[in-house]
Amino acid sequence: MARVIAICNQKGGVGKTTTAMNLGVYLAAMGRQVLLIDFDPQANATSGLGVIPTKLDRSIYHGIFNLVEPEELIKNTNIFSFHLIPASFDLAGALVELVNQENREFFLRKFLNKIRHCYDYVLIDLPPSLGLLTINGLIASDEILIPGQCHYYSLEGLGQLFTTIDLIRDNLKHPLKITGLLLTMYDKRERLSREVAKEVRRHFPAKVFDVEIPHNVVLAEAPSFAKTVLQYAPHSQGARAYQRLAREVMAQEQNQPSLVNFGNFNV
Repeated sequence: MARVIAICNQKGGVGKTTTAMNLGVYLAAMGRQVLLIDFDPQANATSGLGVIPTKLDRSIYHGIFNLVEPEELIKNTNIFSFHLIPASFDLAGALVELVNQENREFFLRKFLNKIRHCYDYVLIDLPPSLGLLTINGLIASDEILIPGQCHYYSLEGLGQLFTTIDLIRDNLKHPLKITGLLLTMYDKRERLSREVAKEVRRHFPAKVFDVEIPHNVVLAEAPSFAKTVLQYAPHSQGARAYQRLAREVMAQEQNQPSLVNFGNFNV
């Protein structure tokens, strides 16, 4: 049965989609069966893997409303055993359509339960918000991986995100775990990056990944060529960092953690 991991931060520009794509491809390169679900109406993971959202006649939007079977949506990326269920801009309309639906928080979970047994990992790229789509993604997941840029502003929203996780656990009875906090856009030459990384590790010592994702231009360039960093610049600092992240995530298979207490936040 797959480990289902949501890649989530309500702030944009923190490397969420970059992490979803590149963690996925390195897990696949290490022999795992991996599915990436693009659940963000911006569809950046979809276009970053070479699928044009405007040319899709079916996407995850159609899947969660039972208009197509999950198998009809899966696209082969031709990268090892790395598959994609794409998003289209139709997904923005789901925010309105779900509001009055019964059990509206569980639509993605019901969809995913049909196919999760086919994979070792399912990664869900969530929108930069804490709305109904994000709640669906968190309910469908076993775990959450939180990328955070090495700037103080990008870390201010962690408390709100942790509160949302607690609400999901308490009100929806879903035992969501934290895979880890991932420091992104790290530049060891900058004092601010070093100070933020130190502060995060001090406050959340139990669950920050050892690897920091560097501020590396190839990570921004690769999606414009519809490639992951493994394809675009496999020997770059960014590629090596995501390879290390994949190894850290896989190492957790041997020692799955229970709920972790992050200071004042029971996460």
